Amino acid sequence: MKAAITDDPRLAKLDLVRQKLRGVIRGKDAVIDSILTAILAGGSLLIEDVPGVGKTTLAKSIAALIDLDFGRVQCTPDLLPADILGSSIFQPATNKFEFRAGPIFCNLLIADEINRASPRTQSALLEAMAESQVTIDGECYKLNQPFLVIATQNPSGFEGTFPLPESQLDRFLLRLAMDYPDSSSEVEMLLDRTSDDPHSALKPVMNRDELIELQAMARAATVDRKVAEYLVEIVSLTRVDSRLRIGCSPRGSKMLLRAAQAHAVLRGRGFVMPDDIQAMAELTIAHRVSPRSASMPHRETAMIIRELVDQVEVPV
Repeated sequence: MKAAITDDPRLAKLDLVRQKLRGVIRGKDAVIDSILTAILAGGSLLIEDVPGVGKTTLAKSIAALIDLDFGRVQCTPDLLPADILGSSIFQPATNKFEFRAGPIFCNLLIADEINRASPRTQSALLEAMAESQVTIDGECYKLNQPFLVIATQNPSGFEGTFPLPESQLDRFLLRLAMDYPDSSSEVEMLLDRTSDDPHSALKPVMNRDELIELQAMARAATVDRKVAEYLVEIVSLTRVDSRLRIGCSPRGSKMLLRAAQAHAVLRGRGFVMPDDIQAMAELTIAHRVSPRSASMPHRETAMIIRELVDQVEVPV
């Protein structure tokens, strides 16, 4: 039976997280909801935009409000994989190598300006994001749960950037942009910061165990066969559209379903509707397809996905 879950106290806490985030990042309600959706789905997030629009502040605020251990890496061209994963250091006193864990051993890793890191360093995150583990010197280390990455990147074309390859982009559940705030929100932001930074006053309102329970609730959200067929029909169009060189893979379909389940739970439902598929399709699929024109910006690719979604008849 399709039942509402709006009375769940854990969802009330998540709504409080949303409200407090709105007090830190003004005029970005849709972005905040997308980020909370990714967290509920247990997926990583890529935020692309120019420096200074609040990407890192938003990520740090989430870690503070959900009481997550977080690590932060400022990506630069000279950053090495060991700077993220950790390394074994020889200890003369014991005549043995001792492993020193890197910042990736946390619940939430903030990778600032990830596309400023070299491809070799970017690849250090692949195993962690796909399997929640890392292999160092031949030994496998499991990462803390929950584990996710919130990475920020500068738009392509900025000096000193290395474009993320398709395999790296595919590890991110969602890709979104912050954009500049509207004038009214920017005025409120300036007035908020005349004394103290609102981020510094944030206190946890949810613990990690409650988040894990909400993630399990999202994975258990029911999906009607007609809704699944609707999702597959949208994805199938990306594989035959003449503007796209490579369409969305079956793994992309699975990621879209995960995002739709989380989107449903965020709105107090234990079942997925076509509306959830529509809301998450662009953010989930656009970075998983390749346009025929290599110079096509991501925004135009996202518009193609939006057009394809509009072409598919919504099941009733």
